[in-house]
Amino acid sequence: MLEIVLTIAPIFLLIVLGNILRRIGIPSVDFWNINDKLVYWVLFPVLLFKTTSSLTLSGAVIGNYAIVILGGFFAAVLYSLIAIKVFRISAPSGTSVLQGAARHNTFIALAVAERLFGADGLALAAMVTAVLIPVTNIVVVTSMVGMLPKTPGRSLPAAILRDLTRNPLLVSIVIGMSLNLLGVGEIPVLHQTAGILGAAALPIMLLCIGANLHFSEMRAGLLSTYLSMAGKFIVFPAVVFGLVLMVGLEGNMAMIPLIFACVPTAASSFTLARQMGGDAPLAASIVTVQTLVSFVSLPIAITLLGHVFGLTF
Repeated sequence: MLEIVLTIAPIFLLIVLGNILRRIGIPSVDFWNINDKLVYWVLFPVLLFKTTSSLTLSGAVIGNYAIVILGGFFAAVLYSLIAIKVFRISAPSGTSVLQGAARHNTFIALAVAERLFGADGLALAAMVTAVLIPVTNIVVVTSMVGMLPKTPGRSLPAAILRDLTRNPLLVSIVIGMSLNLLGVGEIPVLHQTAGILGAAALPIMLLCIGANLHFSEMRAGLLSTYLSMAGKFIVFPAVVFGLVLMVGLEGNMAMIPLIFACVPTAASSFTLARQMGGDAPLAASIVTVQTLVSFVSLPIAITLLGHVFGLTF
């Protein structure tokens, strides 16, 4: 386990560094707010475009990954909706529970996959991302629009379509996968530029994750926070693990979707909650607590799963 901890420790150190820099005002609090937008609207979409447009697609692998990762995702969604109903959680808080249980931090997953398995791991992780992000965004945004109070004069389909078509992550994957399926290949200058930006994306994104952790809001909605953690760290991984065994994935191929299942929820959950009228303080609390817990839970999970699939890191 020590080897795994040492391997992925730089990822968490960058997160800690990002939080420290924001707290001491380097370079400024406004910088981190702007940088968060840079990550969401430029760096991460460019990284997704670069990886999805140039990865080698395998129908069998994509099919197995879709079964495995989407099975875990929909199980977490179903769990959260049942928990919201059983515990009578309000609609705004319920949307934060849903995000906490079903979404994933792609930044951490990609970084861990690359640290453990190199370029091949990153390519496989990009394949999972291409499968999971569109479905996650469509289901989560649709569910949130349906759960939250409606804006007078605006239809539900229009609201869902607006939020999906302006999502830069979804747009970048659609463009990248379209170029890939058309066999366009790498476009001179465009892909070189995307490669430079993509190389900077992961470290900057990890710093931004740390900068956006808000420890003062960790006590918001303890029950809702615990429910989201049960969905994210128990239901999601358990279902993915069972499906991995069912479809017969082995080695690195099995570990990549399990990494996605074990990472904390998306840091952008807070932003989405704030933009759509959900419980933003609760979302911030869920993101912060899950990220802190993952400092311990992720190395343990990777160690145990590595033993199951006979991997040495």
